[in-house]
Amino acid sequence: MTKKLYTTTMTNKGGRSGEVWSNDRKWDFKIGTPGVDKDTTNPEQLFAAGFASCFNGALDIALQQAGVTGEPTVRAKVSLYQEGDEPDFHIGVELFGHIEGLDEADTKKYMEIAETICPYAKATRGNIEVTVNAE
Repeated sequence: MTKKLYTTTMTNKGGRSGEVWSNDRKWDFKIGTPGVDKDTTNPEQLFAAGFASCFNGALDIALQQAGVTGEPTVRAKVSLYQEGDEPDFHIGVELFGHIEGLDEADTKKYMEIAETICPYAKATRGNIEVTVNAE
């Protein structure tokens, strides 16, 4: 049985030259072109924030299940790509994880487990290129 745990809504007006906000207005951002509009954020930054946070939560669960202590940190690097001259865009994600007190091999092991837990990893699997790296 599936149990809905949470629902949120974000609204955008103006696309990549507009704004995005949450219904409670705790989040209210001007949206702009990456690398051009310096006083704005962009969809890639918002996606990276969500992916890093979600994956780090999944990594924490993987560590708890294994009885491992150590503070995990996850960095998500999201890149925007264009194929040829046509408006054919896609994104790619590189995840970089570090777990305080663990070496890269053990960190990689727990990151691979987190990939099976994280809803963002599940949603993107087979749709975009996602690489997982231990630091």
